[in-house]
Amino acid sequence: MADYLQVSTATETRDQAVALAQNAVRSRLAAGAQITGPVTSVFWHAGEFGTSEEYRLLLTTTARRYPDLEAHLLANHPWQNPEVIAVPIEAGAAGCLAWIDRTTTD
Repeated sequence: MADYLQVSTATETRDQAVALAQNAVRSRLAAGAQITGPVTSVFWHAGEFGTSEEYRLLLTTTARRYPDLEAHLLANHPWQNPEVIAVPIEAGAAGCLAWIDRTTTD
């Protein structure tokens, strides 16, 4: 696994996304978060086809902190089975990567 990850999830409202982001960053599970939206999502859920507007939440963290961040998102997300996906950050500015390390340390 890469040392640094970008983790994404989505919520129904901006306020829900902000609350998840604030709690994760305040807890040092993520160095920072960005919220975009509304975005249009098209999906299958519970056997039904759907389309909705959601707010996309992107969080930056380390591989070491990912298990705790994932558990935090799942425990505090308003949806019962939210999408939580991590993708590796293959490269980044040295100062940015150092900031991620520094801010996700307990």
